[in-house]
Amino acid sequence: MTAIRRASPTRWSREDRSTFLWAMLFLSPWIIGFVVFTAIPMLWSLFLSFTSYSPLTGNAPLVGLANYQRIPTDPKVTTALWNTMYFTVLFVPLSTILSIFLASLLNRIGNRTSGFFRTAFYLPNITPAVATGTLFILVLANPDGLLNSFLRFFGITGPSWLNDPAWLKPGIVIMMLWSIGGTIVILFAALRNVPAELHEAAEIDGANTFQRFRNVTLPLISGALFFVIIINTIAAIQLFSEVYTIFGGQRQGAVGNDAALFYVMYLFREAFETFRMGYASALAWLLFVIVGIITAIQFRLSKRFVYYENG
Repeated sequence: MTAIRRASPTRWSREDRSTFLWAMLFLSPWIIGFVVFTAIPMLWSLFLSFTSYSPLTGNAPLVGLANYQRIPTDPKVTTALWNTMYFTVLFVPLSTILSIFLASLLNRIGNRTSGFFRTAFYLPNITPAVATGTLFILVLANPDGLLNSFLRFFGITGPSWLNDPAWLKPGIVIMMLWSIGGTIVILFAALRNVPAELHEAAEIDGANTFQRFRNVTLPLISGALFFVIIINTIAAIQLFSEVYTIFGGQRQGAVGNDAALFYVMYLFREAFETFRMGYASALAWLLFVIVGIITAIQFRLSKRFVYYENG
């Protein structure tokens, strides 16, 4: 019988080894940065979540699962999660719809004009978050803020955006809608890649504008839509800087009822105001799990709604 020869492991050529070493050399700044500034701090915070560490004393006595057991009984966590999810459910659909609308308008105008508006739409994204929060204190102020003054021009009495619990989160949504330029640019690029021939064929078949958008445009930009929905969802859940700029000095949020207490803001206060670093680390890992679950659900649902040309 002929002996069966085992396949010898593939050996890298000198060129392969050289390519790999050069690739590692160019990737090394990112790898070092990830290990030093992400991986190690994550592992350290995981350890801290099982301790009652306080940076004031430097002691980190182990407490087991006590920090995690405290979370379900903490009413502030429930309030912060509710506020965060309320904002997310309100912001993500509105930002996506508005971005599609503005990107569609940009797609209809000339390249020079669209270039100007792309820049104008994107400028708020490079504005520092603290500056945005400070600006919208003036925009949302009651009664003489810019938004309420605009509404009063039409005979509408605007609400107290920064003090009324019922209007506070819609006011924050308005503030965050100001900086959706990145989403607009991504969707505009996706719209540019939709073949005009498909629209022409659909028009010849008698499809109206809405039908062409629903049956041609949406499927072909669904990949980009899926991407921006995931990114905006994660960003909304981690909302902090702009809101902390406005309400950071009010420990109980607006008018003493925690209406402006978002999850990351509460996490920040536990870590850097009360110095309960162990409990804050447990809160951070809960947030990590929540974001992971929501993202996994979105990926699961994407199999039904996202169209890939090569899929």
